[in-house]
Amino acid sequence: MQLQELLYGVKIVQLVGSTDITINALNFDSRHVGKNDVFVAIKGTLSDGHDFIDQVIEKGASAIVCEELPELMQNITYVKVEDASFVLGVLAANFYENPSANLKLVGITGTNGKTTIATLLFKLFKDLGFKTGLISTIENFVNDVKVDATHTTPNPLALNALLNDMVNAGCEFCFMEVSSHAIVQNRTAGLSFSGGVFSNISHDHLDFHKTFAAYITAKKAFFDALPRSAFALTNLDDKNGMVMLQNTNAHKKTYALKQLADFKGRIIENQFEGLHLDIDHEDVFFKLVGTFNAYNLLAVYGTAMLLEQDRLRVLTLLSRLTGAEGRFDYITSADKIIGIVDYAHTPDALQNVLSTIHNIRKGTEKIITVVGCGGDRDKAKRPIMAQIACDWSDKVILTSDNPRSENPQTILEEMQAGVSPSNQRKAISVLDRREAIKTAYMLASSGDIILVAGKGHEKYQEINGVRNHFDDKEILLEQLNPNG
Repeated sequence: MQLQELLYGVKIVQLVGSTDITINALNFDSRHVGKNDVFVAIKGTLSDGHDFIDQVIEKGASAIVCEELPELMQNITYVKVEDASFVLGVLAANFYENPSANLKLVGITGTNGKTTIATLLFKLFKDLGFKTGLISTIENFVNDVKVDATHTTPNPLALNALLNDMVNAGCEFCFMEVSSHAIVQNRTAGLSFSGGVFSNISHDHLDFHKTFAAYITAKKAFFDALPRSAFALTNLDDKNGMVMLQNTNAHKKTYALKQLADFKGRIIENQFEGLHLDIDHEDVFFKLVGTFNAYNLLAVYGTAMLLEQDRLRVLTLLSRLTGAEGRFDYITSADKIIGIVDYAHTPDALQNVLSTIHNIRKGTEKIITVVGCGGDRDKAKRPIMAQIACDWSDKVILTSDNPRSENPQTILEEMQAGVSPSNQRKAISVLDRREAIKTAYMLASSGDIILVAGKGHEKYQEINGVRNHFDDKEILLEQLNPNG
């Protein structure tokens, strides 16, 4: 590709050198730069790409995209721009010939529900007969081919490469989670979205965004950037739902359980076997459980309608689907103890799951909750999580999650601060997560419900930078069904 082709649509502040040169590859990681590559110098949270410009030139880079011009060298093209992270997205899209423009790409954002909505849409559209792609926290798919996921939303190069693979595989649709980190870091810059979906917003990621207002602004920026040709579908029952649509040029649509909306739902019955819903005057039984999943199903239904699919066929196929791994995964033991594994790692998500269990249980069954909080993340939610667990459970076992570089005992103590005097008798602390799950089983009797919250689909526990194999569901199964 010629450099001038790669720079199509980029607002250049200053150009030094020629754009009439052939480039080999595009990189923002200095370790991967080779001969005749373009290097984009990005100011990251841990390092500044500008510090590596001399190094990449020595490795053969022929063009540098940067925010600050370094000492100039002969036979090197320098492209000065205002925001290199945004420009990287545009360059990545150009490098892969704008794959998102050749797909119907729908982004899903919100605190909770992104993975379930994206996964259900992926499964639904495959069942509708379309070749489809998925980009999610748990896994990515190029139709039937699974691609391991490293981030909720990959970096622009990986993202456009993945979208390009989807186009080459004949995919017509792609459903992707869009995290608030990705929006702020411009990972979705240069993409052409056909639609955007908002699930909800609650306390999370304040270690990154610092304030709740900044977190809302990040989510809203995704909708602000949608084109007129796209749709913007929001949860009308969320108090910030309409905020997302304030400045968007996209077609504005809503879904709700509690008020009139473009896509209206009503819960008829909610039980462990599934949800009985009225959706746009159709009675449908779904395999998913809980009010939060009623919203997820409505979002999926609304999206399918906005993508011009047949209503009754969509509802029929959707009624057969199961949710994403680690989202209200439940199993029952021979002695009728119910075990539930859920990714709930925010106060709102934990309350949603526990209130669902509370509403479904028939009477005297105990709710025993195992919960921890991740290290190197938002500390403000730790006491809140413990408080919610105690308020909605009969017994709570506070334990380790992914402590990362933090002392797990310190995290536990910060959680314990949220246990009120009246709840002290409910809560115990068991630092080892495996032992905490075993303890929950030992405390349970027939009919009781054990919730293991926080890690869901994750198959590891990260301690001091090392990821060790750890699977909540696997350990819970060992307790509930020791003989397999």
